[in-house]
Amino acid sequence: MNITPAPVGPGQESVWSYPRPAVAEPSDRRLKIVHRGVSIAETQKGIRTLETSHPPSYYFPPNDIAPSVLRPSQRRSFCEWKGEAIYFDVVIPGETLRDVAWSYPNPTSAFMALRDFVAFYAWPFDGCFVDEERVTPQPGNFYGGWITSDVVGPFKGAPGTRLW
Repeated sequence: MNITPAPVGPGQESVWSYPRPAVAEPSDRRLKIVHRGVSIAETQKGIRTLETSHPPSYYFPPNDIAPSVLRPSQRRSFCEWKGEAIYFDVVIPGETLRDVAWSYPNPTSAFMALRDFVAFYAWPFDGCFVDEERVTPQPGNFYGGWITSDVVGPFKGAPGTRLW
């Protein structure tokens, strides 16, 4: 595997400088999700997870998510660092987005800060924002990273990156 990280400009981070194993850290950046005119979630008390080759995933505290938009689903997954994830549908008037958010109700000790916080895929929503910048979803349909202009790759998730 021969990967060439993109050049890092002023104020940028390379995902190739992120740690492995992954870490979670507080973020005071303004995070916002909107869909069909509904504010799904907004916070400046988020947590971001960082892992080599991945753009950050952002987690929202439960109190900063609109009431009644999350409905538990049957989907589950397992992360080698964080533990078992549960998933949620996002339900707004006239639309249900299935399995688009996840949480770790019983995370591993290293990720206890994530307990009950909720992350969202960016791709199904009209807009996901970090400090007013619209994010680009991480490639692929499994990982939930949010790409902004201050993060450079290449990013895991696109075809051919499975073994990174």
